[in-house]
Amino acid sequence: MIRAVSGLRMVLAAFALAAFAFFLIGPLVNLALWSVAERWYTPYKLPVVYGTRYWEQVFRPTGDAMASLATSVWIAVLTVLVALALSIPAGYALARLKLPARASFMVLFLLPQAFPSVAIYINVARVFYSLGINGTVFAVVLVHAAHGLVYSVWIAAAAFAAVDKDLELAARNIGASPLKAFFSVTLPLAAPGIIASGIFVFLESLDEFTGTFFVGVPQVTTLPLLLYNAAMGGNYQVASITALILLVPSVLFMLFIERFLRADVLAKVGA
Repeated sequence: MIRAVSGLRMVLAAFALAAFAFFLIGPLVNLALWSVAERWYTPYKLPVVYGTRYWEQVFRPTGDAMASLATSVWIAVLTVLVALALSIPAGYALARLKLPARASFMVLFLLPQAFPSVAIYINVARVFYSLGINGTVFAVVLVHAAHGLVYSVWIAAAAFAAVDKDLELAARNIGASPLKAFFSVTLPLAAPGIIASGIFVFLESLDEFTGTFFVGVPQVTTLPLLLYNAAMGGNYQVASITALILLVPSVLFMLFIERFLRADVLAKVGA
């Protein structure tokens, strides 16, 4: 009886693991198949003709994909610079200074996530149109940076809070000015967390679609917009290849970021 129950549990566990793997890996396998499918139609369950013709089309130097990728990376880099320029002083102030409304400030940076993004971006687009900046890289960077501050401020505040205050005080005691103590002691020790926040902002900007669609189209075309246009046009091969291209930096950066988001830093988030 005990063996039967144990065997049943093992079968159920194996079934649950297989179902999880299917829902996790299945979409990726489907993307991989579409990326090499030159001909695929019903009633066939697999591509009829395999090839790399669409990969060559995407990676053609004069193609739209490479230009859109370059635009996406450029916007993401600018977004990281803007977000860090705001989040480093804000994070330090939230972690070190005794602000009377500290919790309110922390919640304030979560507001972009608290409301439907479409409604927000429609109103932002209307304001940008009136200012004459809609359809520019500058407008897209502003929208991405506002969205990325949710991650950068909270993680930067946690990174600064994880730095021992006594180290900064020791630097002050041996004659270092507050600014020198910050740049020579506090900032280097908080750098791993700040780098992690920058990576999060970069990934968020690289994958952002809704904000770019409302404030950037048609002058600014990023890789997510190209993916959307290809999918809506029925070109599933180009859409799948574009999705795989977007997936690569996300996986690499998430593997890289494990070195910087330590348990002691995570424990300080929101503290």
